Amino acid sequence: MGKKILIIEDDPLLVKMYQTKLTLEGLETIAAYDGEEGLVMAKSKKPDLILLDLMLPKMDGFTFLRTIKNDSRLKRIPVIVFSNLAQSSDIEEAKKLGAVEYIVKAHLTPNEIVKRIKNFIGD
Repeated sequence: MGKKILIIEDDPLLVKMYQTKLTLEGLETIAAYDGEEGLVMAKSKKPDLILLDLMLPKMDGFTFLRTIKNDSRLKRIPVIVFSNLAQSSDIEEAKKLGAVEYIVKAHLTPNEIVKRIKNFIGD
């Protein structure tokens, strides 16, 4: 089985689309629909990369990032933030909290996002 990607996104249609695209690329995917569920999945499933939305129910993406980067077992997992928040302050905050990349969803196609994911986990 390929590398494991945890998608934390509250839009089921986006989750399904990215799961389909990533699976076709030979990657295993798991999904969480809120930040709390994402944290549980990160701890139990040990993904190779996390694709994280910022606007999430229960625990927002910034809190999620802060939490995993303070956890010795999880802090090395690369996190790519993909959000529609495009303000430079949001981008700076996410990177300061440890995101390896910040993608504005509206600026890239799903294929381009998959390519960015693969850059961080290797082929």
